[in-house]
Amino acid sequence: MGKNMTVRRLDLGYFIRPASETGGPQPRVEPVFAYLVRHDQGLILFDTGIADADPGTEAHYRPRRRDLRGALYAAGAALDDISLVANCHLHFDHCGGNPLLGGKPILVQDIELATAREGGYTFDELIDFPAAAYEELAGEAEVRPGVWIIPTPGHTQGHQSLVIRQADGTVVLAGQAHDFASHFASDQMARRAALHGVEQPLPTYVPWLERLADFDPRRVLFAHDASVWESTQRTMA
Repeated sequence: MGKNMTVRRLDLGYFIRPASETGGPQPRVEPVFAYLVRHDQGLILFDTGIADADPGTEAHYRPRRRDLRGALYAAGAALDDISLVANCHLHFDHCGGNPLLGGKPILVQDIELATAREGGYTFDELIDFPAAAYEELAGEAEVRPGVWIIPTPGHTQGHQSLVIRQADGTVVLAGQAHDFASHFASDQMARRAALHGVEQPLPTYVPWLERLADFDPRRVLFAHDASVWESTQRTMA
């Protein structure tokens, strides 16, 4: 299962998160990554980059984009080669390339798509574009042999991650389930302490970590952090 699967990170640019959103005195430059999964049944693309935005959003985030076509070409692929698309969520910095992939099935949580269609969430032209072909999920699903979509709500209610069960261990594409690998690591340590029976008070952690632990992840990769979380042990108990 998954012995031939590989994961390739695609650098699709960056944006400047203003100090008003960083919790500190300075702005922060954040990368925007997508991931290309080579599977025996075809190429899977997880996230598609930063969309063009209105003048106010452009001024607020000052994005610098890398063309999705060029990023795929550098990875030895093309838009036509993609067989399946998944977005961790539908904000404009994660689904910007979706309109280039009309006709390709796009996996999305039903609550995420419904929220996006209510307006004021993202740019409408990124949602119901010509030939948009959504496959709505209501929870987790094995979407290809060895490839799972797992709900990881928090950043948005309909946020989801992609779990890839490779022969040498599981890789999780966590999107923006955590902003940083270090935040994921902190949650993992809080869970570990709780499992070890350490007395309260302990920090809380997101409940879906319990489900991810069932897959015994070896590595976890993120949408806005180049750092990678790596397990130091095969189980977290």
